[in-house]
Amino acid sequence: MGTANLFSILCCTIIPSLIVSQKTQEANSNPSSSRKVIDVMGGPDSVVWVAQLSDLHFSVHHPDRAIDFKKLIPPALSMINPSLVLITGDLTDGKSKDLLVMKEDQEEWMEYQNVMEEVVMRSRLDKSIFFDVRGNHDNFGVPAVGGSFDFYSNYSLNAQAGRSGNVISVTLQTGRQRHLFVGIDTTMAIGLRGPTNLFAHPTDKLLLDLDSELSQWNYDPDKPVTKISFGHFPLSFSGASKSGKTLKDIFIKHSISAYICGHLHTKFGKNLKRHHQLGSDLFQLNMHQTPSVGTENCSHTQFQEFWEWEMGDWRKSRAMRILAIDRGHVSFVDLDFKLGPKKTVILPTFPLDSRLMWTRSLLHDYECNSMVPTSYNTIRALVFSASPIVSVVARVFDARSENLVTVLEASMIKNKDNSSRGDLYSASWNFRAFEDPSPERYWLQVESIDIMGRSTLSELRPFSINGLSSQLSWTWKEFMVMGCQLAALYYPILWLSLGFGLFILLIPLILPILSTKQYSFKNFCNDKGVMNGIGWVLTELRRLQISWVGMLGYLLYLILLPWFSGQVFTDGGERLYMTYKGWVVRLPETGRKIEFIGFPDVMVVVLPHLFFVVLPSIFAVAVLAAEREMYRIHFLSLSGKKEDGSNNENESSVRFGSHIGARWIRKVLIIICLAILLKHFKSCRALLKAYNMNLILHCPVYSLAVPLLLLYAIYKTSRIQ
Repeated sequence: MGTANLFSILCCTIIPSLIVSQKTQEANSNPSSSRKVIDVMGGPDSVVWVAQLSDLHFSVHHPDRAIDFKKLIPPALSMINPSLVLITGDLTDGKSKDLLVMKEDQEEWMEYQNVMEEVVMRSRLDKSIFFDVRGNHDNFGVPAVGGSFDFYSNYSLNAQAGRSGNVISVTLQTGRQRHLFVGIDTTMAIGLRGPTNLFAHPTDKLLLDLDSELSQWNYDPDKPVTKISFGHFPLSFSGASKSGKTLKDIFIKHSISAYICGHLHTKFGKNLKRHHQLGSDLFQLNMHQTPSVGTENCSHTQFQEFWEWEMGDWRKSRAMRILAIDRGHVSFVDLDFKLGPKKTVILPTFPLDSRLMWTRSLLHDYECNSMVPTSYNTIRALVFSASPIVSVVARVFDARSENLVTVLEASMIKNKDNSSRGDLYSASWNFRAFEDPSPERYWLQVESIDIMGRSTLSELRPFSINGLSSQLSWTWKEFMVMGCQLAALYYPILWLSLGFGLFILLIPLILPILSTKQYSFKNFCNDKGVMNGIGWVLTELRRLQISWVGMLGYLLYLILLPWFSGQVFTDGGERLYMTYKGWVVRLPETGRKIEFIGFPDVMVVVLPHLFFVVLPSIFAVAVLAAEREMYRIHFLSLSGKKEDGSNNENESSVRFGSHIGARWIRKVLIIICLAILLKHFKSCRALLKAYNMNLILHCPVYSLAVPLLLLYAIYKTSRIQ
């Protein structure tokens, strides 16, 4: 019996440790393994930090991007000394000088490889800590991973390190806890040329692998694990797999701390962050799904939530991010290199920003008194500097009045460690003195002064010790790109717009069936109701028969037939065709036919064509027809002629005479038609160049139908007969 107990003890204690050790050794000994474990040496033991760069867009047409990168990034990385450098996609640009042709360029990839070699050498960092995932620009026109045009597989840092597969992970391990970083490549398996290569396409296999990587330390609960995922695409630009699962489902399941990404640059706004919880799959109106409220259920210990933080681009913004994990608290600071190199960088790691780093678990832990007290007892900040720092001061301001009032000023002391990786400063405080029902009452700022006397201030940020969130609203552009699940909304928006167009065209056929009322200009003048006006205008559209039939036929064409054919791969190859569902592709190497690649990416062609060309054209033709009828009545009134033995129409037209006689409505409509044609011409020109098409041979109906119908309507309505 004693032997059995001893054997049980051995099984429970020694074997798990052997498994952990074995897995760590396997991950480190096999360079092609998707898993890597790094033992972070030196202090401070309580915090690790990494650097993130995104959307480099190295281009043969814009050499300044690579030049600035070589100049600014090596000294910055050397000063910051991150444990990882994560580059989240769009390593090269893959665009022509006019931005219309999008395919891979080997010269850009060779430049990327050379620049990164120099960055690694000058920063004096280990090359193995650099991870670069693929973005959509790195996949333009690549028919197969590993093929002759897949330059990422030859020139990227991941490829040189032998990292293969769409999911890779690296664990930073300190004496206190583990920090798991999982990178994902969700680009198209069959890469199309742009612009129809814009969305993430996670597969069921990728989601299964991601689930596995995020679970790798679950069997060893002795060390807490902070989980971070990194990739290129925001979740709003990510579709679902064939089984209907999404990246959000996996991230929610594991309650990762954050998903960091790129793709959107800064042109849509600077608040491209989102706090995810269960639900709200199609829309989220603000950065926070729900306001922070108190909880009474202290038995609930895990919340399904995570942050998504999109960062700015290197392409124009010259941005870099430092992300730190301090005793499980994740914080970051974004750096702007447009004004030159940084001499000192300050990253407060606690307390957290109540706008961008709040979580429900923080609120729960504080209210239930289950937080780690030692993590709250000090204000902490990482300070990176090219020159020795002589003093660091933390200041807390009270914003209750109109002006900020200093309520705490404390000198911060550097963490003592002989083998320090970086400088962590801390200052003791009575954190409970700053409890407040408002998450924006207290603000933190840290100031450092170096040996040269230069002062550097951190960004002023609000904090809430008791775990409340500060509501930060999106602009409408930020909401459109972060708050809407675009892939899921494509079909509803498409069918609503197509249905609306068909309904408008079919109303003149439906009205006589539903009502005996006559819809004419005369009746509208006598009874100026909205329905009378709509009925009259659409009835006039129906009388312009060729335009009406043409518009109806064109809508049916867009639904039933291919829109155009083009070359979608870098090497040209066979000409393929696109519908509103996607491209029908034949692989050049195997000849295998695959239907509807590039869904929902084709929405960037389909929806603008419907919203800015087709539907406006229908309205313009309808109003042109109505204006002709108004002018006809006016002309008859001037000539003294009568219709139907009544003067009512003539009298009505006299009231509008000063406007109708000059036909100013028609002139405005012609200007609108010209604007529609200009928009259509620009779109056609872009597509012709993007997919190497001929206007007459490869897209005659798409390119010529609307212009011909508009020109016919303008000509036909120029006369009253």
